[in-house]
Amino acid sequence: MEGKTKEQFVHSVFESIAPKYDLMNDILSFRRHKAWRNFTMRKMNVKPGSTAIDLCCGTCDWTISLAEASGTGSIVGLDFSQNMLDVGADKIKRIGLDKQIRLVRGNAMELPFEDNTFDYATIGFALRNVPDLVKVIEEMRRVVKPGGMVVSLELSKPTWQPFKSIYYFYFQQVLPLLGKLIAKRYDQYKWLPESLIHFPDHKRLAEIFRSTGLTDVQAYPLTGGIAALHIGLKPQGAARSEGD
Repeated sequence: MEGKTKEQFVHSVFESIAPKYDLMNDILSFRRHKAWRNFTMRKMNVKPGSTAIDLCCGTCDWTISLAEASGTGSIVGLDFSQNMLDVGADKIKRIGLDKQIRLVRGNAMELPFEDNTFDYATIGFALRNVPDLVKVIEEMRRVVKPGGMVVSLELSKPTWQPFKSIYYFYFQQVLPLLGKLIAKRYDQYKWLPESLIHFPDHKRLAEIFRSTGLTDVQAYPLTGGIAALHIGLKPQGAARSEGD
């Protein structure tokens, strides 16, 4: 990472792994990421016609789920990697959702949208990669409407031994080798486990959600704690401009 900011390095990682990103997600999560997202969608209970922004949307799997659940509502997928967006755009067009979903290349820490725009703001498997996770959560809170929902689905830190030891061995030793074998990228997948080291556990992340002004915060550890879902609501009285 020498000579590069975290943002530049993360951008280069995702630009380079985009074509194999979906396959590697299966490997990274023991093929559990789809089940985690299904659980998340049940907890979100997206109402027909709802609007949403999916931050760091990658290849747009969650963006598509949001659009399908909403049915008619406008959905935005935002990412800073054009290569990821290109893969996602192909998927979206293939299933005929390109009229409902708009993809935007942008920065999760400076969302190009007005306050109180969306019913939902989501971020999947990306909060640990941003330079300032508090700023991202604040931005998500800003752009949802009063009563709107801020949702993070992210890898986390398992708490149960001996599973914890097995998981960290897999994550730190086996995963980079799989990345080299399948995606022809060793350094990028070596970096992924390192990105989790300083990331807060699910209890601390729930505290951070609350510190940004979100209420009714819920945290759900998943699959022995290797992932966690966090949900918070923007207070109903928060319709004033966030900049005031």
